[in-house]
Amino acid sequence: MSRIGKLPIDIPSGVTVDIKNDVVTVKGPKGELSQFVDPSIEVKNENGQLTFICPDNASKQVHAFHGLYRALVHNMVVGVSEGFKKELELVGVGYRASNQGNIIELALGYTHPIFIQLPVEVKVETVSERNKNPLIKLESCDKQLLGQICAKLRSFRMPEPYKGKGMKFVGEEIRRKSGKTAAAK
Repeated sequence: MSRIGKLPIDIPSGVTVDIKNDVVTVKGPKGELSQFVDPSIEVKNENGQLTFICPDNASKQVHAFHGLYRALVHNMVVGVSEGFKKELELVGVGYRASNQGNIIELALGYTHPIFIQLPVEVKVETVSERNKNPLIKLESCDKQLLGQICAKLRSFRMPEPYKGKGMKFVGEEIRRKSGKTAAAK
């Protein structure tokens, strides 16, 4: 049995959960999300708590789904009540970021600027202060969508191990390598 799947999910005030045809829909102050749940896993909404019940004679795959769907629904509940935030930092000379609405313009050392249209569910803010690295602050109720967008933005200029230049998460440690001079002895 999954240890994660056994844990109940507390539903905070202001959040409503609706279960119909193996689809769990969560509504809250930050938005609305829905997730399909495998039919072999039973979802119950009792006393302000969601519980996921897996049959004892289920296959190994269904036991794996037990923890997966519980984690996905928990992320939905947290997302619509509190939301998720990620911050990306641009490290490098001449690297810039600006936004107009949900369109981000990136200058990452290429011959042309990169324009990216973000989905409506994601709020973006860019911060550029003198003598500090530019920041991109992303906020959304959907954790999965936010992670995909951060991965897409990072793919334009991944942090490199020699000088540490590139787009990285705030607080992320880049594993550094020594250059050629240290190796040639």
